[in-house]
Amino acid sequence: MSINLHRLVTEGRNVASENIDQLSTEEMLKVINDEDKKVALAVEAILPQIAQAVEAITTAFANGGRLLYCGAGTSGRLGILDASECPPTFGTPPDQVIGVIAGGHKAILQAVENAEDNMEKGAEDLRALGLGENDVLVGIAASGRTPYVLGALDWAKQSGTVTIALSCNPESEMASRADIALSVIVGPEVVTGSSRMKAGTAQKMVLNMLTTGAMIRSGKVFGNLMVDVEATNLKLIQRQRNIVIEATGCQPEQAQAALTACGGHCKTAIVMILAEISAEQAVARLAKYKGFIRAALANENNK
Repeated sequence: MSINLHRLVTEGRNVASENIDQLSTEEMLKVINDEDKKVALAVEAILPQIAQAVEAITTAFANGGRLLYCGAGTSGRLGILDASECPPTFGTPPDQVIGVIAGGHKAILQAVENAEDNMEKGAEDLRALGLGENDVLVGIAASGRTPYVLGALDWAKQSGTVTIALSCNPESEMASRADIALSVIVGPEVVTGSSRMKAGTAQKMVLNMLTTGAMIRSGKVFGNLMVDVEATNLKLIQRQRNIVIEATGCQPEQAQAALTACGGHCKTAIVMILAEISAEQAVARLAKYKGFIRAALANENNK
């Protein structure tokens, strides 16, 4: 596959930083910061497409499907980072959001040369995960032309999987192959071609939106509180207690008593206190309303 890097916006020369090596440290950092300010606006420009992606992921979760990220280098590592944060933050099973990187586990910590150029391996890695029609695949590549990701997207399409392309170049090859194209055009990098910078920041922002948005739509957030947080360390144990207090207005002792009674399940403790019911009743009510606290409270209280 021939590569014409000159046509890629992410490979262009940034006029604002042409003489950055001659600036003072503070002036240099100001140039970087000024360029970084453009990222949020570039993400804002594609909010309707990101909303489409969030709805697709939410539907997949509701049908027992998974969200898979696939990328190479920085893009692959960002997918793995976002996937790894979902279980502790939202109490999801570890296999609901999965990050796949060209070169496998070794590539998480160091570059694996030529791994991103293997289109067949992209398909093979997705095939091994049993990709299906209830899943969603997000291919991630700043360039929008990484062969490994293209192979994964092609295999996903054959499997009936919803496909999303996250890239930072307009009219990319990835975008043309996906059901939903998320093209965040951040412009040339401060250091020419170093797409771990603005492009990487843009990708991280979008990935945050995809999982956080889908988790909110799936009932894992009440108000702005992450009510399915897993208490796996002392900080998170205290966070759980604080969330129950914030959600209910109860005293710390009552929050702790409810959490103890329900085995440390934040959402259950909230329903127990607000509905004035037992742990068993709260569990049953949440199950009836698929984990949505507001529905569990409003629908039962109106009977």
